[in-house]
Amino acid sequence: METILITGGTGLIGKHLSNILRAKGYNIAILSRSTSGNPNAYFWDIEKDFIEQKAIEQADYIIHLAGAGIADERWTKKRKKELIDSRVNSTQLLYEKVVKFNPNLKGFIAASGIGYYGSVTSEKIYTENDAAGTDFLATTCKLWEKESMKFDAINIRTVILRTGIVLSKDGGAYEKISKPIKIGVGAPLGSGKQYMPWIHITDLCNMYLSAIENNELHGIYNAVALEYVTNKEFTHKIALNLNKKISLPNVPSLVLRALLGKLAVILLEGTRVSAEKILATKFEFKYASLKEALKEINS
Repeated sequence: METILITGGTGLIGKHLSNILRAKGYNIAILSRSTSGNPNAYFWDIEKDFIEQKAIEQADYIIHLAGAGIADERWTKKRKKELIDSRVNSTQLLYEKVVKFNPNLKGFIAASGIGYYGSVTSEKIYTENDAAGTDFLATTCKLWEKESMKFDAINIRTVILRTGIVLSKDGGAYEKISKPIKIGVGAPLGSGKQYMPWIHITDLCNMYLSAIENNELHGIYNAVALEYVTNKEFTHKIALNLNKKISLPNVPSLVLRALLGKLAVILLEGTRVSAEKILATKFEFKYASLKEALKEINS
């Protein structure tokens, strides 16, 4: 039985992924700052450059999901540093410990974000070959991926999944987006023309599973669904699924910027992102359309 070591294992994606991997017969271990009562948890402290040695030694694969929440707080100078450090420093620490304790690791599979392409509203369809954007999120993703690719440089098969908005019935983005719609105050944001690349959590977790089991997966893949949906379309489809009506005008950009500061850009801008590369690996989406995804979430 192979062991998968997961960082961010107690988060929304980590919990769902752990369940899927266990069902497939894998042994799951997680890195956490709180290991009390969990025999499968191992302690790590990024600031003190510490990971329990056994956690690294026994791992056949590492799935690296950890990172401070992008949309959890306003982007102050301090928060921006936290967002970068939580991703870059944690990846550096994993690399150092793998080189020392498990240089024969079978694979390193890491999260990244579609923010890599920059926060811009455009009809262009971005692929994995496109250059990084120049804004804060793009810079964060670029630095994050640079650290992850160090594993590839020492001949450990490395896969990076640039992830869109993850939809789940257990919370996360869908809960935040649908809440105002449920109480009758939902409306498109800004122009409503910005695209919202999304993926159902089951499809995302199945991509991580595929990254483990399909040795041909190597490098960077966009983890987004096949359907291109604007914010306006997204809002109205959620409302339709909830049997609600959207009657209010779009929320002005100025209001969102006043409330959220620079963070508002992730709500007001967005482009189309291609899933063709992951499709070429014979990956099959369970929820290829937003209609199918929302039906499952509200079932």
